[in-house]
Amino acid sequence: MPPEPAPKLKPVPLAIKPLESRPDFATIGGLALALAGILGGLLLEGGRMQDVAQITAACIVFGGTLGAVLVTTPPRVLMRAARRLSRVFVDQVQQPGEAIEQIISFAGKARKHGIVSLEQDADNLPDPFLRKALNLAVDGTDLDAIRKMMELEIELDEHHAEAEAKVFEAAGGYAPTVGILGAVLGLIQVMKHLENIEEVGRGIAVAFVATVYGVGSANLFFLPAANKLRARMRGAVHIKELMLEGVVAIVEGLNPKLIRTRLEAYARENTPAAGETGAPRRPQEIA
Repeated sequence: MPPEPAPKLKPVPLAIKPLESRPDFATIGGLALALAGILGGLLLEGGRMQDVAQITAACIVFGGTLGAVLVTTPPRVLMRAARRLSRVFVDQVQQPGEAIEQIISFAGKARKHGIVSLEQDADNLPDPFLRKALNLAVDGTDLDAIRKMMELEIELDEHHAEAEAKVFEAAGGYAPTVGILGAVLGLIQVMKHLENIEEVGRGIAVAFVATVYGVGSANLFFLPAANKLRARMRGAVHIKELMLEGVVAIVEGLNPKLIRTRLEAYARENTPAAGETGAPRRPQEIA
């Protein structure tokens, strides 16, 4: 009686490292430093915290700014921007080195057991972009179709992120003007109560504090938040393009060492330089 063939062992799924959310100490520290410098200067000049704590001025500036943004922005974009606000203070973008190591581990497993062995790993991936690209590869989708679908998704994500950043940019444009409006309203109250010195003092305080709130909120938060979201978008696009190139290389059946060389070179070429404001360039756009 011939011996029974040994059962074929099912490949063990790779350990998937979840994305980590880390506080952005640059944003937190920058805001704290700016407020400390401004309020510290006020105190050094003999002022008091109560001098800038004017609820009326805050209502005028922030209520007026929010109203102007509501007129400008479609509700669905405004809701997305509100949800995206946490990304100003928290960094959740995967580092290029971590993405490369993850893709290399997938490439090694696919080379040994076939790309179908990555099905369970793909389903467990926390990153939706890589999960979708790898599932398309496992399902046997044509290579050109994978690239077109995933590049379209990248472009849509860029479009949405830019629309959300423009919400904060619009708020930064409206806030100083609404602050001037608050100053004018305060001066109107001053002119109505010239006979009452206390009312005159309160009106002048509201006038100047409204201007401070408008200019300060625009230049210390709204405009920097818009630029921070754009920087987050560029980082996310950079990682997604790297992931797409890795999945394409796995489908092509390249050696993991060659894949590592390609992705490391790609990462070096696409890392935004200091002060660069444009999106990372794709390999075909690099001369």
